[in-house]
Amino acid sequence: MKRGFFICLLSMFLCSLASLLQAAPLPVITSFSILGDVTRQIGGERVQVRSLIGYDQDAHMYQLVSKDLRDMRSARLILLNGLGLEPLSLQRAALQSRVPLATVTQGIQPLMMADDGHDHHQHADPHIWNDPVLMQTYARNVAGALIKVDPQGKAYYQQRLAAYQRQLAELNNWATKIFNAIPADKRKVLTGHDAFAYMAKRYSIQFIAPQGVSTEAEPSARQVAAIISQIRREHIKAIFIENIKNPKMVQRIASETQTKISGRLYSDALSNGAPAATYIDMFRFNVNVLAAAMK
Repeated sequence: MKRGFFICLLSMFLCSLASLLQAAPLPVITSFSILGDVTRQIGGERVQVRSLIGYDQDAHMYQLVSKDLRDMRSARLILLNGLGLEPLSLQRAALQSRVPLATVTQGIQPLMMADDGHDHHQHADPHIWNDPVLMQTYARNVAGALIKVDPQGKAYYQQRLAAYQRQLAELNNWATKIFNAIPADKRKVLTGHDAFAYMAKRYSIQFIAPQGVSTEAEPSARQVAAIISQIRREHIKAIFIENIKNPKMVQRIASETQTKISGRLYSDALSNGAPAATYIDMFRFNVNVLAAAMK
């Protein structure tokens, strides 16, 4: 009798433990805030996401700290953007953590760009998120990585992915209409660094930047002088600072060309709350302020 009672108790305990383990959200580490948001949108209640590079922070300038190493080792999944966005120290730490690791730009053909004006090397442009069409593949890769480590959540993740991809398709249709309403010769913008090439290609906009794909690359005096001449010659009115960058260079160019700064763009990071709390919020905000400045 006692043996049967204990077996019953043990069975109940194991069932409770299994349901508790199932209920505990999956700890996921993402490299930066935009990827963190996409992971939350698809993972929903089944994930607990922490982004190593936080709101308004520059991924190109990130430095690894001991807490990040601890968090990576205790995670069930690490997600990186790839294409050179994350510094080598973060890439190495992710590999050494022995936690399942996925690069979410897999299968996306990147744009190749010269990183700055001092060499002729071509680098992959990591700023995929500035094209919501490519973000459908990005989101699918996030869902695939979650399903691999949490196969029980497959139907849940697939349902959320399908809903999110519909939102991304609607976002692209909306942005296409907004930009198509602006004459092609007015679609010219100055930003701090070259983060918007995917948006430029998708919507036929010309972006000019004193810095290359990485914010670490300093522009030469000749490059800055050429940009100042171009702004004067082509009467470019849309000049923006970025949330992740020191605005001094853009402010200097605006001052020398006697052009008013149009506002702030969210290039490589979300904001903590409005106006760019999620990837979709960020993209909508950027499109609206760009369109207003170019008209």
